[in-house]
Amino acid sequence: MISDIIINKPAPFLPEQPLVQFNRSINLNRTIKGLEAGKPVMITEFYSNGLDLLKALHKHLQGKYPNETFQEQREYRLAYKELAKLIYIKIVDHKLTVKKAPAIGWLEELYPEDTNFLLPFTKVQGLNSAWQWHKNGIILPVLRNKIHPYYGVYFPTRFDHLILFDNWLKRYEGPKKSAIDVGIGSGVLSFQMVKHGFQKVFGTDTNPNAIVGLTKSMGDTKMSRKIELDYASLFGKFEKQTELIVFNPPWLPASHDLDKNDEAIYYNETLFPEFFAEAKKRLLPEGKLVVIFSNMAEITDVESEHPIKKELAEGGRFKLENCLTRKVKLASDKTKRDQNWRAEEEVELWELVNA
Repeated sequence: MISDIIINKPAPFLPEQPLVQFNRSINLNRTIKGLEAGKPVMITEFYSNGLDLLKALHKHLQGKYPNETFQEQREYRLAYKELAKLIYIKIVDHKLTVKKAPAIGWLEELYPEDTNFLLPFTKVQGLNSAWQWHKNGIILPVLRNKIHPYYGVYFPTRFDHLILFDNWLKRYEGPKKSAIDVGIGSGVLSFQMVKHGFQKVFGTDTNPNAIVGLTKSMGDTKMSRKIELDYASLFGKFEKQTELIVFNPPWLPASHDLDKNDEAIYYNETLFPEFFAEAKKRLLPEGKLVVIFSNMAEITDVESEHPIKKELAEGGRFKLENCLTRKVKLASDKTKRDQNWRAEEEVELWELVNA
């Protein structure tokens, strides 16, 4: 029952003492020094005041961090995150109390019983963006229908890996009785498998929002009878062997403690060994194991050891049937980050079989 699942959402903040207020008449530099001293502030008057303060914070940090290499970009983002989380905004009766603020449907859905509280301004920005994506839907080149991602669920913004998987599915000639999608997320890979004729897909995820969101979006449609969900890590309750296991894991190794939002982007050192050990138990003798990955860690000098290559060399469980790659479309010219390394980025589809 999804009613038993606790959704991830920004925690309401109820300060013991009134916070220092920030508006257009307050000095930006003095406010930022206060943030660096650990003193939270509350945005008042206009929603745009929060945007102005965040813009000034970015400018301030750009003077401290070169923000040129991939590692420096990560350090910059972490520093920004630590200071920005001290900037709050007030919600009363599921609405922001400042002028010219967006209407955000998540405030009522996620906080039905909370009527007066504060949230970090950046979290409100995230709620607003997520509401627009959910309300308007997202068109993907590999699906007939839009997806409507739930709050706090990763969804693809680039499609090269989805196209690679779709092309693989077109050529797949094996049985299509069942498949397991480990880390189902917004459900795109499962929807692709159903589109290509798989009778049943079992999907798991450690993100409760993914399970709740997909359950609500599928409702009692035909798709809800094709896809069965479990809120669990790796394979969860699905013990039966299957013809196809699909895994689109995070593509970067963690360099810090992970929170729930990080788990779709970074992997810890135990993820791949545990996955391959469990996958071995659940793959039929003639089945296929597909892992969708990227060379991002290798080309950004974050990690020299490729976890799939390591498994093939040392695991003794699987052997390589095929490895497909596809060049990643270059980042937008509008991005302010130095992303020259993207010219070398490729997505990878590793097709493994039992050794």
